[in-house]
Order: sequence, then C-alpha cells, then structure tokens
Amino acid sequence: MLKNPAASGPKAGGPAPGGLSCYITPAGIAAMRGELTTLLRDERPKIVEIVSWAAGNGDRSENGDYQYGKRRLREIDRRIRFLTKRIDNAIIVDPAAQPQRNRVFFGATVTYATEHDEERTVTILGVDEADMAAGQVSLVSPVARALMRAGIGDEVRLTTPRGEEMIEVLAISYPAAP
Repeated sequence: MLKNPAASGPKAGGPAPGGLSCYITPAGIAAMRGELTTLLRDERPKIVEIVSWAAGNGDRSENGDYQYGKRRLREIDRRIRFLTKRIDNAIIVDPAAQPQRNRVFFGATVTYATEHDEERTVTILGVDEADMAAGQVSLVSPVARALMRAGIGDEVRLTTPRGEEMIEVLAISYPAAP
C-alpha cells in the first residue's frame, strides 16, 4: 500500500493519534518487517529452546539461564507487539514519487543555513526511521516542522530551546523516481 499524498504538509504529516507519526518510507517499512521476521524466525525460537532446557534442570528460582531466558523472551515479545502495531498502522510514502519537488515534504533532503552561516543537511523521515547521527530527522521534530512546505530561498522560523532562529532553505532534493 504505497501512498503519495501530494500535499503532505504539517497537518497530513503531523502526529497521529497517540502522538506518533505513522508515515514511513518503503525502506523503513522493509527494515521493520526484517526485524520482525528475525525476531519471530530466529531469536524467539532460540530463547524458547534455552528456557525449555533450563526449566528441565530443576530449581528455577536459582537458575540463571531460566531467569535470563524468561526475561529476554518478555523483551522479544514486547518488541514483536510494538513492531506489529507500527507496521499495521504505517502509512507508506515513497518520497521518490513526490510530484512537488520544489517544496519540502516528507522524505525530502534539505540543506539550510542558520543565522550563524552554518550549513546543515537533513532528511525528513518517519519517527521510526530518524537517526540524527546520520542526518535524518523525525517528521515531528522542530526543524522538520519549520521546514515543511518551504521552498528554496524561503526563510522560516525555527523554535529551539535557545530561542527562535531564522533559517534559510538552500536546496531541496528527493530520491530519483523509480
């Protein structure tokens, strides 16, 4: 189910009920599905086997393998439930199909200049994909909200913990269309 909301601005890309955005790129959903498959097919069966073996060793109250295994099984099950819900509620948006490439929308890579003449480049992605170390910011982050719908040359107001700052959009790019 690939969607491409042509006007995916702040209202369309804002937080979903519960406070988290559910927009995600095809690569992001593939990564989540891969993690879910790994947990279900590989990790969980291994831990179940360890717990079964440890339970057969008798006294469970002082059995470290059993206690650790049960704790790890609960962590895996919790992550499986989380991933399943996120995948079920995901709205997959392919940034490569964005028709308005002269404006900032979900999936855009934006280069902007700060008031201190520092150039920064960020890619606006879903909450589950954001990785600040890689220059990927969440759709609900202050910088993404400020940049939404801006065009090259536009100055927008960014609210930060240090106060308000004006930033100027220098470049906007999207992945190549398939």
